[in-house]
Amino acid sequence: MKRPALRATLAVPILALLAACGGGAGQAAQGLAPDAALPAKVPSGTQLIVGDPQTKVALQLSGQIDEFSFAVEWANISGGPQTTEAFRAGALDVGAVAEIPPIHATWTGLPVKIVASRYRKDPIGHPTYEIGIAPGTGITTLAGLRGKRIAYSPGQAQGALVLRVLKKAGLTRNDVKLVELPSTGDVYPNALASKQVDAAPLGGVLIKRYLAKFGHEGATTLKHGIRDDPAHLYVRAVTLQDPAKAAAVKEYVAAWAKAWRWVYEHPDEWIAGYYVKDQGLSAADGRYLVDAAGEPDVPGDWSDAIARHQETIELLAADTGNEVINAKDLYDLRYQSVGADALKEGA
Repeated sequence: MKRPALRATLAVPILALLAACGGGAGQAAQGLAPDAALPAKVPSGTQLIVGDPQTKVALQLSGQIDEFSFAVEWANISGGPQTTEAFRAGALDVGAVAEIPPIHATWTGLPVKIVASRYRKDPIGHPTYEIGIAPGTGITTLAGLRGKRIAYSPGQAQGALVLRVLKKAGLTRNDVKLVELPSTGDVYPNALASKQVDAAPLGGVLIKRYLAKFGHEGATTLKHGIRDDPAHLYVRAVTLQDPAKAAAVKEYVAAWAKAWRWVYEHPDEWIAGYYVKDQGLSAADGRYLVDAAGEPDVPGDWSDAIARHQETIELLAADTGNEVINAKDLYDLRYQSVGADALKEGA
């Protein structure tokens, strides 16, 4: 039975969300065990607060947004720092991030669990980031980064990529100068153009725009040849102690997987509805981003993903002095096949 019960919010203040999240506290006290089977049905009156703006639009465009059996309140929250802040405030149930935020959340005493994972079927041919090179630096290879200033954002995917790039090039942080800058908006392209840094990881349409604007001055990018494609849904571990929310998360993961398959299969609708209408980009920029992303992959077995995540943890731990944690502990394996099974059912 379909129960359209949605409340869309363009921006949800964290203090206001605190009250909204309180509704499931009684059920959470029942304490669904971490190894207990997920409930098959979502109880009436259940609500999730979800910080996953892209999927919200995909669900709207695909016609799935009114099909949930529970209420969804959409928070305009994305990225690790915002999601972690909302989690700490008890103001968010589900967040959408890359692989680094769950690691840092755990290191800072916030237990979280990954409940969904999406990748790219050709991650090397369709990288999320390229290394932007400032005009006049003469950098043409990764080894050429030695002695250069590199934009670095610890705690974010771009920061981890920089460390991987250095490792691949046979360099350490002592061989370069890492310049801490937030990887938000146009900060990195502007830092490159103004010669504040010599290199910086650029993603999405920023690659296209940087080359178009500064290519005539000698700006370039380097392909790093490293897999950088993880996209996860994660939650606070305490959220999954609530059987009602645990069941609702399962339903959301299934819808999330189908929404991203729809995006791949309907590129024109996605470009028009998300990149142009929602994000204010040009159709040409939207086409560039769709082509760059390639085909999504939602695996039903997380073994390889966990092994890659472990490598990331060990790299970051060595750089930051944090303890090496077990990557498998970041994942709730009860959700491992949920997304892949949903795609099989919809095929």
